[in-house]
Order: sequence, then structure tokens, then C-alpha cells
Amino acid sequence: MSRSPEPSPSLAANPRLGGWLDFSVDGTVTIRPGKVEYGQGVWTALAQIAAEELDVGLDQVRVAGVSTSSSPNEGVTSGSRSIQDCGGALRQVCAQVRAAFLAEAAEKLGAGVTGLAVQRGAAVRGASGPGTGQDGLSYWSLDETALLDRAARLTAAAKSPADWSVAGRSAPRIDLPDKAAGRPRFLHDLVLQGMLFGRVIRPPAPAATLDSVGDADLPAGVVVQVRDGSFLGVIAESDRAAVTAAERLAKAARWTVRESLPDEDDLKGWLLSQPTDDEPVVQRHDPEAAAGADRTCAAEYTRPFIAHGSMAPSCAIARWDGDQVSVWTHSQGVFPLRGALATGLGLDPAQVTVQYVEGAGVYGHNASDDAATDAVLLARAVPGRPVRVLWTRPDELSWGPLGSAMLARLSAGLDAGGRIRTWRQDVWSNGFVGRPGIGGEPRLLALSHVAGGTPISAALDGVPSGAMGATRNAVPAYDIPDLEVTRHRLLTMPLRTSSLRSLGAFLNVFAIESFMDELAQAAGADPVEFRLAHLSDPRARRVIGEAAAMSGWAARPRGEGDGTGFGLAFARYKGVAGYCAAVAEVAADTSISLRRLWLAVDVGRVINPDGVTNQVEGGAIQSASWALRERVRFDRTRITSVTWESYPILRFTEVPEVTVRIVAAPGEPETGAGELAQGPVAGAIGNAVADAIGVRVRDLPLTTEQVTRTIERS
Repeated sequence: MSRSPEPSPSLAANPRLGGWLDFSVDGTVTIRPGKVEYGQGVWTALAQIAAEELDVGLDQVRVAGVSTSSSPNEGVTSGSRSIQDCGGALRQVCAQVRAAFLAEAAEKLGAGVTGLAVQRGAAVRGASGPGTGQDGLSYWSLDETALLDRAARLTAAAKSPADWSVAGRSAPRIDLPDKAAGRPRFLHDLVLQGMLFGRVIRPPAPAATLDSVGDADLPAGVVVQVRDGSFLGVIAESDRAAVTAAERLAKAARWTVRESLPDEDDLKGWLLSQPTDDEPVVQRHDPEAAAGADRTCAAEYTRPFIAHGSMAPSCAIARWDGDQVSVWTHSQGVFPLRGALATGLGLDPAQVTVQYVEGAGVYGHNASDDAATDAVLLARAVPGRPVRVLWTRPDELSWGPLGSAMLARLSAGLDAGGRIRTWRQDVWSNGFVGRPGIGGEPRLLALSHVAGGTPISAALDGVPSGAMGATRNAVPAYDIPDLEVTRHRLLTMPLRTSSLRSLGAFLNVFAIESFMDELAQAAGADPVEFRLAHLSDPRARRVIGEAAAMSGWAARPRGEGDGTGFGLAFARYKGVAGYCAAVAEVAADTSISLRRLWLAVDVGRVINPDGVTNQVEGGAIQSASWALRERVRFDRTRITSVTWESYPILRFTEVPEVTVRIVAAPGEPETGAGELAQGPVAGAIGNAVADAIGVRVRDLPLTTEQVTRTIERS
């Protein structure tokens, strides 16, 4: 006897069918996801799922913007879970709506349900062709309330992928035409009636207190100057006037600045010297296996603090209407932001409405929530008028949350046959869980600067596991009998950290996969064969084999130190999601140049193949930028890498040739693709560099300086 499907977590939290879609416009289905579109193409895939299960055309599906007033609460759009959670909910909702519609149509027509089908939203008899709806019966002709005002029951079966005609095929992104044509779509383009412009004058350092505003000659057009403790801002009739006023206020303001940052050149020493909360992630001991290890290898790998580096700085608009606050933001979590704003301002959440509008680049918890808070605080000074706040590039690079600096310390025991018997891994890092509302505090920058505000406490990291925080992907996917992984979360946070794409997986996979190459060398084995010898998971073996074949691994010379190198790395994201194997080709001369990347991925069922490829390519290029270029720079008082010159990212001219192959996984549920490539690409590049120069560089980024330093020490 078959069991009913388990409800999607999103559907369990938001069970009413009418909360997910409506048929209010004739001929059009409007779906209402709680997951936002920030360039990952998820709304296109969700529209495909709805079109498939409802039997309507993709051109008939519209996607409503996410708002706390009208969307299901799906929390934060993160962790590459939009297709799993929101897509799973929509699949179940639409399957039930279609079944209910067919039952109603059968009753009205006096026909059996099995003799009816749905084509472009209309009921047709089985032999009827497209567009031959029976007696005008369609989703739009029935009572919408009767159809949708009910809770999901999960009694209707979703379609088998073998029967898909819309899902499973590449579809053009619904968000791209406006962007390609330069039509207003981003929050930065939004203009509301009566809108004013605000700018905030930041403290000169994380540990700074505003002593006095001083006497600044403000330009014409300034509406009001706002000061609350160390929060200082200005509102003007134009952005030009606001920028000029902010510059003059910044020169006139007087601050007390204190040293609070670690030694940038000794992050390892700082990480190891701080108080930590130490928790085991995995403890699996096998005394017999440990006794068989006759050689021990050990290594340490590090990464610096990393910034989001979004293409456009954060932006927000806010308006106060009496005791009601409206916010327009590109936050990944409009519902958590609403709660944090309400908590921080002493309001009921019902008084705050947060509307999502696309922004230019979001890779986790960036400064979008903080820009929204700035706008709310400034708008309070001009009731009834919307106030737009745009951050500057220095604001974005110095005040947005960062990805934490990290240290991974690994050791492994090999037996006489070169097989891994024991594995120990310790990870030191600040937490990655610092979004608004986490731990019961607002965690919003401006609220820590207002009078009576308190500093944002050290970021949390969630339950220690291979899927969470700093230890995401710290548990190797390989078959190792004796295994221990420990997390050391720092309890001090001089530089604010939170979620950045892939969280700890970027460093952990770089470390594990670099170490696997080192162990393969110690065992005298080929890196690919060494991995396969320690892997029983057939899906893992397939992606590694596919990536190796794509790159011509078996025929390529390696280890000759001639300046060209090839490296492979693999991971299953979070240990429970999609699989990715990457091969990198680099050239090492006066600097490291990444020439080509080959990636094989398995993400289970694929809704939009082109969307998966797009996400993997984007993640790979960003990972390459992190691995080769990016590092937050600072002195003992402030961040100094506040421009693209001082915080360099990979340039368009440096983008490698990227080839992605999707490995079919029939019967496996879909998983996300946005963060699959971060770790494997870093590991592949690190291994390729070692192959090219004959020396292992264990500290990211792999700049000329880092490589030179390593060679000099070797």
C-alpha cells in the first residue's frame, strides 16, 4: 500500500492552498512563493513546477513579489533550498488544485474523472485537442474560494518526471528580459511618489563613538539632519544633495576611535588565541582501524575574512504612515527582517510590512537588512514621505557582514597499503548565523549605534553538523572508519560575520580536498584513483569519473612542475544535498592564471537544466575569485579594503572557460545548485597550483605573495 507523500516543510507551515496561488486574472495563474528571486533563476523553475502540475502553459504563469502582507512565510531564501522547500510545496499544492478542479469538472459534466484532462487550464475530454475546453470549464470559471480556500491534504499524486512536458526542460528566465533591456526592475530603480533621499554617516571604525556633530555648511535641498547616539544621517530632496551633505557632516563630526581589530598578518594566531565554544560534530572511533595506521600526515589550511562584493551597494526605501511602517528591500528574509525591526523599534510585527524588490547581487546575509534599518530610522523623521537610502562602496565593503576567517587543522593515519584509517579535523571560526532576529536580538547595524544600543553579539553557528555553519562540509564524504571532527566557535567578533555563500564549505572542502591530494601523494596513488578507493557512494563516484573524463585526466601529465597544473576536487554539498566534482587547469608564471574548469554535478531531478548550469557556472567563477584574489584588509582600527582596487575581485578578462555537465540521477529528489561549486572549485584550483609549481600552498587566497612566501619557506 502506497503512503501519502510527506508535506514540504514550507507547506506544513503554510497549509492553505489559496496562500500559494490564485486565478484572479482570467487566463493567468499567479503563484505566490515565499522564496525570493535574486538572480538564481528560482522563480522560473517554480513557474515551471506550477505549469507542469496545473497543466497550464508556462506563459500563463505569473510570479507575485514576496511580501510579508501576502506571501507564505518561508523564512530566509538560503542554503540552496528554494526548489526543495518552495518547489516541493508548490508541486503538492498544484497537484491538489488540479485534482480538485477535475473532480468538480467531472461532476458538472456528468463524466468520469479518468475521462477528463486539463489543457492550458481548461477541462477537456481525453480525445479532445488543445483549446477545446468542455462547456467553458476552466480554473477561471469555477468558484476560486471553493477551489482554494482549503488546507492541503496531500491526497493527490504529483506527476512522474517521465510525464513532464514543462519541468525538466530548459526554459528562458522570466527575470532576464527586463535586465537585458535595461528596464527598471531593481530596487535601486524604484521611485515612489514624494520620495526623499537619505544618507548615513558611518563611524570611522567598528569601535568608535560620536562625540559631536560639529558645524557643517549643508547644501540647499537638505530636509533634516538626524542624530541618535552614534547614528548620524541626513535627508534631502535629491540624492546629490544628500551625498554632499553627508560628506560635509563626515568632515565636521568628531569621534572617539579605539583599536579593536586583530593583527591582519597573524589571523591564525588570533583564531587560536580567542575564547571558543568547542563542540564535537562527529565522533566515530574504531580502535582496530586506528591500530592499523602506521603513518600520520598533518596539515593546516586557512582563509581570510571575505566580503560579499556585490555588484551594486545595498539599497532600501522606508515610509512611516502613523504607526505603520512600510519597507522595500532586497533582503533574503523579509519575514525575519520584519520581526527584527519590530523588536528593535518596540513595534508589533503587524505594524511593519516588508516588500521584496530585486537587488544587484545577494550571496547570503549582506548589508541589505542594514540599509533597510537606515531607511526606517531616517523615514521616522519625515512621516508620510518615503526615504531611499543607498550605501556607498566603502560602506558596503567595510560595514556589511563578512564571511569569517577560518583555520582547519587536519591529520590522518594511513595503513601500509595507503588506505586512510583515521581522520581528525578541527575548525576554528566565527559563527555564520548572524541574520536579523537570531538569538532573540535584532542584529541590525544602525540599532547598535543608536542611543542605548548594544553591540551585535558574536554570531551563532547552529547545531554542529556537516550541514551547518563553520563545519558545513567538514565531515569528509569518504569511507573512513575512525573519524572525529570538532568545531571551535569564537566567542569574540571584532569584525562582524554572518552567512556568506556556502558558509564554511568553501574552506572545509578546500582543506579536505587539498589534504586528499597530499595523502594520495604519500600513498603513491593517482588523486582520482585514491578518492575512488575511499568512496562507496555510487553518485559520488559517477561525478568524479565524469569530471575526470571531461578534462581528459588520464592522458594529462601532472607533477612535472612546468608551470601548468591540473587538479581535481569533490564534495557532496552539506553531506546530504547535491554532488559536484571539479577539475581545474592553471598556469603559474609571475601569477596564477585559471584557464579552464570542468564540473560534473548531480542535483537529482532537474527542473530547468539551463538554470542549473547557470548557477554552477556562477558559483564556480565566484569561488575562483575567492580562491585567487579576495581578502579583507584592515589595520588595528578599521577595514582598509574599501574599493575595488584594494579589494580586487576576478575581472571579466580573467574568467576561465567553464564547462558544466549535469549527471542524471533518475528517481532522486531535486536539490539546490547555487552553492555546489564553491568548495570543489577552490580545492581543484589549490591542487592544480600544487601540480604546477610543485609546492603546496595551504593559505588562501593563492596570490603571488602567498605562493612566493610558501616557496621561500619550502
